[in-house]
Order: sequence, then structure tokens, then C-alpha cells
Amino acid sequence: MAERAALEELVKLQGERVRGLKQQKASAELIEEEVGKLLKLKAQLGPDESKQKFVLKTPKGTRDYSPRQMAVREKVFDVIIRCFKRHGAEVIDTPVFELKETLMGKYGEDSKLIYDLKDQGGELLSLRYDLTVPFARYLAMNKLTNIKRYHIAKVYRRDNPAMTRGRYREFYQLTMTIAGHVRKEIPSALCIDSLQVNDRRILDGMFAICGVSDSKFRTICSSVDKLDKVSWEEVKNEMVGEKGLAPEVADRIGDYVQQHGGVSLVEQLLQDPKLSQNKQALEGLGDLKLLFEYLTLFGIDDKISFDLSLARGLDYYTGVIYEAVLLQTPAQAGEEPLGVGSVAAGGRYDGLVGMFDPKGRKVPCVGLSIGVERIFSIVEQRLEALEEKVRTTETQVLVASAQKKLLEERLKLVSELWDAGIKAELLYKKNPKLLNQLQYCEEAGIPLVAIIGEQELKDGVIKLRSVTSREEVNVRREDLVEEIKRRTGQPLRIC
Repeated sequence: MAERAALEELVKLQGERVRGLKQQKASAELIEEEVGKLLKLKAQLGPDESKQKFVLKTPKGTRDYSPRQMAVREKVFDVIIRCFKRHGAEVIDTPVFELKETLMGKYGEDSKLIYDLKDQGGELLSLRYDLTVPFARYLAMNKLTNIKRYHIAKVYRRDNPAMTRGRYREFYQLTMTIAGHVRKEIPSALCIDSLQVNDRRILDGMFAICGVSDSKFRTICSSVDKLDKVSWEEVKNEMVGEKGLAPEVADRIGDYVQQHGGVSLVEQLLQDPKLSQNKQALEGLGDLKLLFEYLTLFGIDDKISFDLSLARGLDYYTGVIYEAVLLQTPAQAGEEPLGVGSVAAGGRYDGLVGMFDPKGRKVPCVGLSIGVERIFSIVEQRLEALEEKVRTTETQVLVASAQKKLLEERLKLVSELWDAGIKAELLYKKNPKLLNQLQYCEEAGIPLVAIIGEQELKDGVIKLRSVTSREEVNVRREDLVEEIKRRTGQPLRIC
């Protein structure tokens, strides 16, 4: 440190000498010689690491959210939470990190995407990859066998992010799970256009009759799960070239996984001479047939597609699996809707809780996880396209004054409104102009203005102004709260 300080002083002195020579209009040779000495001193000094430019950015795969974006997020959350609650769900929370051994071995090939934390206190920890495995650990620890829960929290994946398509390394998951033998309902209020379903038992049975060895089931399953993104030929090349599957076995798999349809496909496969002889596949097909009967009762069977390529690469699924792919509205008439990726997925897992239970007790669970980041991206794009204004506050009324020296009166009134449960605010200036206060309401989307003036104080009234219509009425001070509630009491529709 002392050496650097000495060099910096030499550089400073040499710089002053060069500037002095230039002012004195010394010979070019002398100036060049002294500049050379200065450059050598600077080279010895090197860069100052403490003064290097610091780049302000969010980490890769993460983002900040503005007040406008958070307002959209809260509305989306509200729609989904109300749906969960309508179906009798309770809310829980779990730590953002778990013991590494809790998470490992549950996600198949996706285990490589788990974030490990540096050991600080004798425990090997990892950030949670999803909310399902921590929930299973929670059930086993608390010896619970029946619960209908929802959970909203951030999860972390060391994936290659695609920000424009809503794929992040840090993102929210909204999960609802029914654990135990409780009555199961379908949350139809999620407004999903179409849902793909399959069953892991059908997949396992199909792999078995096609000639896939037990040790390759999960890795081949992971390849099949890519069929929604790449062609069958690419999937086949991966299975044969990278995973060592025989070409004829891959062809037999291809005959099955390229099929999709409804209950008629289920009935067709029940008559398949080979698949119908496999016990696992037969159980899965029987349950899917029953599922379609229930879907018909709900009146949504036309929105469900039985897709044999749906594989869900996570190791813990044991039965029905499903995935919702959102279609983006076409930009122009006549264009096909564009798929923007999975926005919700889940399935049945009967053995996961038993992996954590000392006695190995199984608790059947059926869960649904909603990847809200993609939904946010789509909603934001639509709002921008429509140039729709989004309110970032819920303020019902602004307390304003028409003359100067009325700050105390504004403070008294806003306090009265707060005590009555009214969402109110005022400008934090001593004597704001009335025009500025009205403009603030228009910009913030505040629907009402409660205006105090000297005459209003004498008459015991408040002038209540509608920001949109600009209509003004005098309201007795004791009636103001009820009038504001009457005008703003109806909840805003958000979908």
C-alpha cells in the first residue's frame, strides 16, 4: 500500500513537470522525454482495482419489478388465490433452502439445475428447486396424511434463462396440492384453454413393451418430454445416439408417443394387443378413462387432450400427469395462435412423502404448480399492446385544499378517513396548488378528491369531486365516509 502511494505521488509530480514544460513551450524533444518517464511510472503503477468501473445489473436470469408490474402481479395472484380458497385450500410456507440430501435424487436429469449453497455451519444446503419436495418433507415431519394446501413462493433453477418467454432462474411458483384420501375437485376457475394429460404408468408400460430396460426408463422419459419443443427425429437421434437405445426400440416408442386425442384414444389403447397386457399401463388407462368421465361431468372434456408424449421428467410422479400450454392471441386475423410454453403442470405422486417418513408411510398426493412468470410476461405484452393504464395504488380519495394555510385541516380529515378504513392520501406539501392536486389524481388513477376550503369549513361540508366526470357535490362531513364507500365500494373486475 505504501509503495503504491509513493508511485502515485511520483506520477503526480511527473505529470506536473510535463504540464509545466508545455506551458513554458520547452523543446519537443524534452517534453517527449519527460512524457516517456510519465508513461513508465504509470505502467509500474498499474490499474487501481478499487476504482474499476462497477456494472449495475441484476444477476443473469433475474429481474426487478416496477410498481406497474407489481400491480399486475398482485392482480394475477389474487385471481389464483381466490380460486385456491374457493376449493378449500389452506396456505403454508417452508424455508427457501433445504438440506441438499432432501432435494437430491427427486428431479431426474434436472437435478443438475439445483443451486448449491456454500457450507457455513456444518450443513450442506441447496436452494429449493420447486415447492413439491419441501411440501413432502413438511408432511413427513409433521406426520400429516390429509391436507389441501396452497403455497406461493420463489424457487430457483440454474437453467439457461429466456427472459422474453418468461423463463428465469428465480421465479414464483403457485402450487396447490391435495394430500391424502380427500374429495378431489378441479379448479376450473384457472381459465386454461387446453390441458394435456398422460399417466406415468402408461409411459412405463409403453417403454417396457417396446423393449426399454428398467435402467433407461427415466432417461428415455426425459427425451420424450422434449417432443413439445423439437421434432420426433431429433428426439430419436438423442435416444439412439446419446443414450444408446436400439433404433428399432426407438421406432416402436415413436409409434405410440406421436398419438394424441381424447377418450377415444384411451379406449383404443385399452384394446391394444400389447399395451393392454401390461398391468401398469392397464391401470393408468383405466384411471384416465375415469378421469374423462369426471371431466365430462364438469363440462370441460373438450379442453383436455390425452397426449402420449407428455412425460414430465421429474422422478417422483407415479400416476396421472398434466400440463397446460397457453396459446397467445394471434397478432392478425387468420394467423394461428402461438404457443408460449407451459404455464401450469403437475401430477400424482404417491411415494414422495414415504421417502422422508421413518416408517415409509405413503401419502397419495395430487398437485398443480402454476408458473406465473410466463403469465406475467403475456399479460404485460397485452397491456402494452392495448396501451392500457394500470393503477399502482388503491387510493380511493385524495384530500386536497383549495386555499393556502389548510395543512392542519387536511391532516385532520385524512386521519378521520384512515380511521374509518378509507384508503386516502394527500400531497406532502404545505400549500399545494389545487390544479397540481387534481393532476396528481388523474396520473395516479385516484377516482375521488375531497376538497377543503374556507367556506366548506364554515358550512361543515366537504366538496367531493369525481376525477373522471369532474362533477362536484357538497357532502356533510359526518356523511363523507359513507359516500366514499358508496362510490368506490364495488370491487374492480380484473379478469
